Amino acid sequence: MIVTTAQLFKHAYGKYAVGAYNINNAEQAMGLFKGALQSQAPFIIQISKGARKYTDKRMLEAVIRAASEIFPECIFAVHLDHGDEETCYDCIKSGFFSSVMIDASHEPYEQNVAITQRVVAAAHAKGLSVEAELGMLGGVEEDIKVEDGHATLTNPVEAQDFVKKTGCDSLACAIGTSHGAYKFKGHQSLHFEVLREIQKLIPGFPLVMHGSSSVPADEVKRINAAGGQLDDAVGVDVNEYLPAAKLGVTKINIDTDGRLVWTRVHREYFRDHPKDFDFRPPGKIFIEEYAKFIASRNVLLGSAGQLADLRQSLGK
Repeated sequence: MIVTTAQLFKHAYGKYAVGAYNINNAEQAMGLFKGALQSQAPFIIQISKGARKYTDKRMLEAVIRAASEIFPECIFAVHLDHGDEETCYDCIKSGFFSSVMIDASHEPYEQNVAITQRVVAAAHAKGLSVEAELGMLGGVEEDIKVEDGHATLTNPVEAQDFVKKTGCDSLACAIGTSHGAYKFKGHQSLHFEVLREIQKLIPGFPLVMHGSSSVPADEVKRINAAGGQLDDAVGVDVNEYLPAAKLGVTKINIDTDGRLVWTRVHREYFRDHPKDFDFRPPGKIFIEEYAKFIASRNVLLGSAGQLADLRQSLGK
């Protein structure tokens, strides 16, 4: 069942974070829905610009609709991840999305405000929520690349002003995470002091954490043992998910880890079955492995076991 992002955030705020997972194909969708059902957790499906171009946006939407029919007990929202203004308008018009993200964080502050205001006006007219971003994460995600030296943490006072001026419904904050597999050098914690200050200035307002994959060392090791070359890949400490949720982070984005599961499964399968060329056997293995991964992450996010209470609060 597709619900609004706002409904999920209202239930989650201060208690747990909703996992936001990017998908690009049917196998990811099946694994995501299975894992969410196994863990009895609500979730957010994230569709990026790249995913919409991978086959055709209509194909991906059809896959999600089909998965919703196959797993009718699931409760989820559909979200545009890192959209530009044009893509946001297209998704708003489609009638399929629960919310859109306008990412104008690379623009000067006043321009970010102006762009976000326009998208908010268009989205709210159709009953959709808008996620905006303030501050810049380092790393690489599809066509987004920010060098570490240009990454900036979100200014709490600026965040308060930004939310007031734009009317956005949630805010992606830069608190030390980054996109991609190569997040940190050595051990680095999230900047909880920034989160605390933002929550103090805009209490009750939903915050979002991007670039939150943990890049499990075991996955990287297995990928490299099967021919990969992912050196020095370090991610976010999963034990920091729930403390962040307690400080108002209601949505945590996890994408890279899912790609690592896909890469590990396929590298190992074709290494161990060099004469095979059928993609379906490793595809089936991936669905089950991804489902296990999703369920495990939902436990760490605190969203596991929340489905019944959420359904009751929605009156469904």
